[in-house]
Amino acid sequence: MSSNCRRLEGRVAVITGGASGIGLASALRLADEGAHVVIGDMDDAAGGVAAEQAGGMFVHCDVTDAGDVAAMFRAAKDRYGSIDIAFNNAGISPPDDDSILETGIDAWRRVQEVNLTSVYLCCKEVLPYMLEQGKGSIINTASFVATMAAATSQISYTASKGGVLAMSRELGVQFARSGVRVNALSPGPVATPLLMELFASDPERAARRLVHIPVGRFGEPEEIAAAVAFLASDDSSFMTASNFLVDGGISGAYVTPL
Repeated sequence: MSSNCRRLEGRVAVITGGASGIGLASALRLADEGAHVVIGDMDDAAGGVAAEQAGGMFVHCDVTDAGDVAAMFRAAKDRYGSIDIAFNNAGISPPDDDSILETGIDAWRRVQEVNLTSVYLCCKEVLPYMLEQGKGSIINTASFVATMAAATSQISYTASKGGVLAMSRELGVQFARSGVRVNALSPGPVATPLLMELFASDPERAARRLVHIPVGRFGEPEEIAAAVAFLASDDSSFMTASNFLVDGGISGAYVTPL
């Protein structure tokens, strides 16, 4: 999908989890709008292909490793001269993250590390670059479950995304007068490989999710990417410390008509 718009001409965007799903769709959308894209991911093969598609650069990065995160942003700055956009998007939703009664401490900690601690590390590393420039847009992937409970419990995932939302608000307020905007992006259920793999093995779980969405379908990665492009651009210049919900109406619904 071409945006026919060059709002991000010459800007540099770093995207974690950029090899697939929302990250990949966002990399292609930001590149289409003129950005130089740096993709950080652990999947070297898919990450390399994604970077080639976006006309950008791939950096192998374990987002739970502070050294990897620092090296990723340093590589982006060395290659392109600035970091204008950070889309901190990498995340997991493993099947062993379930009800609190079933989820073990190792599963809890792994999800917190990947979904929340990684956002802390990315924000901590990219902020000095943006503060030096006096401008920047940080977009952190939260979820609609940071606003309302999930129909099917994923206790650590839900808690991690609540943390992303709270941290984004605090950073957005803290750095607002320094020219750096920080917003949380909260997608509803999106037809990504991660979600489809989860639901393929449990159709009943998928049906429970789908019935709650007023628009009657899962979102598409490209629809979330359009929201990322908006938050990255000057069109959202008066938005910071915000929770940007792109969820098909799920968080606004009390009862969904069938």
